[in-house]
Amino acid sequence: MATTDTRRLRVRAGRAEYDVLVGNGLLARMPALLAERGLPAARAVVVSNTTVGPLYGAALAEALGAPLLTIPDGEQHKTLATLGALCQGMLDAGMDRDSLVIAVGGGVVGDVAGFAAASYMRGVRVVQVPTSLLAMVDASVGGKTGVDLPGGKNMVGAFWQPALVVVDVAVLGTLPPVEVRCGLAEALKHGLIDDPALFARLETGQTAIDAALLEQAIAVKARVVEADALEHGVRAHLNLGHTFAHAIETVSGYQWKHGEAVAVGLAGAARLSAALGLFAQALPARIEAALTRLGLRCAMPASTRRRSGKRWPPTRSGARAGHASC
Repeated sequence: MATTDTRRLRVRAGRAEYDVLVGNGLLARMPALLAERGLPAARAVVVSNTTVGPLYGAALAEALGAPLLTIPDGEQHKTLATLGALCQGMLDAGMDRDSLVIAVGGGVVGDVAGFAAASYMRGVRVVQVPTSLLAMVDASVGGKTGVDLPGGKNMVGAFWQPALVVVDVAVLGTLPPVEVRCGLAEALKHGLIDDPALFARLETGQTAIDAALLEQAIAVKARVVEADALEHGVRAHLNLGHTFAHAIETVSGYQWKHGEAVAVGLAGAARLSAALGLFAQALPARIEAALTRLGLRCAMPASTRRRSGKRWPPTRSGARAGHASC
């Protein structure tokens, strides 16, 4: 069972139910956490990337006596080719339908490993162990998995709920500041969607991350997923800012990190909503001020707005050439 210093959220998404555990030092307790839930560590493979693997993936694989499968780091490697290589590695490791995939890393690792678990032998269980703030508060919960195509993000994938999510707050100690800011953008989004108190806390520029803040942000995602596991309705609210963000990521060749693009997307969505009369006129400035206090940009420099030699977005009435308005 979870100890008194471990926070537990129970997620019920369609037919799936699983725990999200939040606390310090949980990676060291993984063998026990898996055993308590009947998850077969002896039949597991650990999936990580070339950055996180040496930090956490290899140690966990050794503790479990499991093979470590490593994928390249970066959104540009979130492809069908990477997925195919990973599935082949799972086959080479002798995985069968009773095996377990343990994804240790950020959003890309979780998405690719989750999709591999959904696809391999038509579905094996997956445990998400997010190591980035963005993955902790958003990507690891809810079962969205997939890879990108040249024409867009997450165009091939599946809904595949995890059997367990383990959020070890201690791993944030090795997270670069830019990755912390990326995660704060998603947490701010959750505050906007369904938790005014969370938004108010982050609006002050509060960047200290603790288990309470993580639980608060994850709880928003969990509530929405429970109401609409397959995104037929209200789950689309979690895409706030993401139409802009995915476009920015794609045209920049993924030079922009997802959380940075989401920050610009939140500002853009707020301005557009206000212009359409769907949003209080004072809110866009308030949101942009909050993003700025968190160290995030809410505008896209012109230098990133090129793809295949073409300017993006095209200059149109109301937009100044050379300036990317939110």
